[in-house]
Amino acid sequence: MPGFESFGALERKEVEDVLDNGVLMRYGFDAMRNGHYKAQSLENEIQHTLEVNHAQLVTNGTAAVSVALALAGIGAGDEVIMPCFTFVASFEAIMMLGAIPVLVDIDDTLTLNPEAVSKAITSKTKAIMPVHMCGSMANLDALMAIAKDHNLKLIEDACQAIGGTYKGKYLGTYGDLGCFSFDFVKTITCGEGGAVVTNNAQYAKNADLFTDHGHDHIGSDRGAELHPYLGYNFRISELNAAVGLAQIRRLKDFIAIQKKNYTILREALSVFPEVTFRTVPEGGEESYAFLNFFLPNLDTARKVASTFKESGVDACFHYYDNNWHYIRKWEHLKDIKTLYPVSNDVKNGLAYLQTKTFDASDHFIGRNISCLIKLSWTEQQVRERAQLMVDAIKQSL
Repeated sequence: MPGFESFGALERKEVEDVLDNGVLMRYGFDAMRNGHYKAQSLENEIQHTLEVNHAQLVTNGTAAVSVALALAGIGAGDEVIMPCFTFVASFEAIMMLGAIPVLVDIDDTLTLNPEAVSKAITSKTKAIMPVHMCGSMANLDALMAIAKDHNLKLIEDACQAIGGTYKGKYLGTYGDLGCFSFDFVKTITCGEGGAVVTNNAQYAKNADLFTDHGHDHIGSDRGAELHPYLGYNFRISELNAAVGLAQIRRLKDFIAIQKKNYTILREALSVFPEVTFRTVPEGGEESYAFLNFFLPNLDTARKVASTFKESGVDACFHYYDNNWHYIRKWEHLKDIKTLYPVSNDVKNGLAYLQTKTFDASDHFIGRNISCLIKLSWTEQQVRERAQLMVDAIKQSL
């Protein structure tokens, strides 16, 4: 991670196909395309690679989450349970539909704590949305059982975890709907892009319409197509899809590289009894996009993060002090700072954030450091990095 580290002839070939025919839009202009439909081809490759029945490309991962929620019937005043550790896009996507994000604690998986989810369910709850942060998953069996008991949808935000698996299924394909991001720094990149996947044929049909202004895509005259219901423009361009098409075909190779580099670093840090690693639920295998480990306490984690930077160990994040990924710094959400009026349902629904504490999550995020695994490293560079990390931890303990 990220895929842009490995751009080459395959990506150039797919992009040149689009530039040669000049058709940047995924729909129409059939006579000009020379047989190239990059978005459709990428959707087919996603379905094949992730062993899922349907994939719908969209403009980005945030759009993927909003679209998935809309397909599940989530809207005004509905509550969606999500973790307090994620990227800000998760709650933004919920609020775009007029729904209410209900943030709950994580556990040592760095994802949703099933007990916290159970306690947060109300009569307004419509969905549970685990976020597979930093390449690994929640306890999906436990969350699915809760969802079934309460007749809720399970929507997976797998934007950071493509290629990870849980009990033989790819992350994003376990629940009712799954969401992926293909932005510039993801394992598979389109530059900007995203996808919604599902095994539900009705969701897939609705996704095809909803993401293109409600067009029914029947016939060969776009101007004559009907609009069975309102939609929006979440179309990906052919250029973006072309990059992703080359990348998705390399996913297994990317995961293998990440796993090799991850393993070298993890083995190096395992010499410290004070260092422990995130829990991966039984039956799960992460995507190896990040190495996540815990230190004894907040002060030590801050020291290690600082020493990493001083030593030239880049792309290691202490999310406790991060503005984008943890509830602690999300003042704009807590204070509902928007450019437009929000409903009283949303205002009242978010009032809990003025007083709610996340002590259980602080315990994990405060001690955690998350290190990005790069595709471009040589084995020598990985081993040199491992030694720098070991030295920094020794200095900080």
